[in-house]
Amino acid sequence: MKILLLEDDEFICEQVKSYFELEGHSVDFFNDGEELLDNAILNIYDIFLFDINTPKKDGLETLSLIRKKEINTPAIFLTAMSDIEYVKKGYALGCSDYIRKPFILEEVEIRINQILYSNLNSKIKISDSYEYNLSKMCLCYKNEEVQLNHHEKNLLYILVKNIGSTVSPYIIKDYVWEDKDVCDNTLRTQIKKIRTKLKENFIVNIRNSGYKIENNA
Repeated sequence: MKILLLEDDEFICEQVKSYFELEGHSVDFFNDGEELLDNAILNIYDIFLFDINTPKKDGLETLSLIRKKEINTPAIFLTAMSDIEYVKKGYALGCSDYIRKPFILEEVEIRINQILYSNLNSKIKISDSYEYNLSKMCLCYKNEEVQLNHHEKNLLYILVKNIGSTVSPYIIKDYVWEDKDVCDNTLRTQIKKIRTKLKENFIVNIRNSGYKIENNA
């Protein structure tokens, strides 16, 4: 899971980052909304965690501008702003949950999982023989798990999450390798390695655009 955090308290940033990275997730954080909007690749994240009272652009305005870009990634506000008017505005802008500070990180994780997986069919049928479990990040062929390494799991995850849509190499590389500078050839090699483990080639190369998985189920 890849998390985008907007929070101007450095201590909270480090706490959130440390907690979720110990759980095997990835956290990118920004201290103000303007910096986030200027620098974050918004459509690679699974969840947004936003404070409201942040510099330059607050969390509410930041989420509003993100929604205008037609990016519907689930968002949770983590904030000390407890007035009901803030709660109402947060939900009106399209947040999925509103957690008041101080919060317990284990509860935040539970709520994230509730949002991402409880109302979503976490098992995606790719074909008659292949199924992908989003919550476990595993691919199964006729109910037998296909053995994949860490990069292969992340690569398939970002493609399955966007099944039917083309994902650009830039987005794939950022999601799979994060801050590492990798070339297109590295991505092609990784795709080739995954294909050698498949009995059906459902990863399609869209010329000059990227890769996609067609839903043939």
